[in-house]
This record gives sequence, structure tokens and C-alpha cells, in this order.
Amino acid sequence: MGRTVVPYSQVWEAERQRWLKFRRALRREDQVYLDRLFEAARRHLQAGVAAANPWPLESMLLSMLLEHEKALAELREQVRRLEGRTE
Repeated sequence: MGRTVVPYSQVWEAERQRWLKFRRALRREDQVYLDRLFEAARRHLQAGVAAANPWPLESMLLSMLLEHEKALAELREQVRRLEGRTE
């Protein structure tokens, strides 16, 4: 029989657990932001499965960056619209 592949959601959780000491060392207000980053990565679990990356943290970090880029694009669009209204 072949070996069992661990579900990526479990890999994600294990990686999150690995960073708990780091999280506890952060100031409380920064812990919230770290939690948000991990949630951003969780929203892209399917992409992590498809990547089949031997280093899951890379997929998670890229997912976090993707969410940040989406947020920045939305903010840029809002600023563009607001600047258009005031001119």
C-alpha cells in the first residue's frame, strides 16, 4: 500500500500551531493581525492542495500576500474614486 497523504487542512493547522510561541511573544494588538494572516491563508486551502508544495509555509505566505494585494487594490480603487469626486 502507498503512504497516506495528510490533508492540507491538517498541514495548515500544524503550521499554525508551530507559530503559537511566536504569537504569544507578540503584543496583544499584534496577535490579532497575525491571526488575520493565518485566516487569510486558510481561505486559500484549495490552492495549497493544488500546489503540493513540500514547504507548506511558502503556500501559506503567498496566500497571505495575495489577500494583502487584494485589499490594497480595493483601497487604491476607493482612493481613486474619492479623488475623482473631489476634483
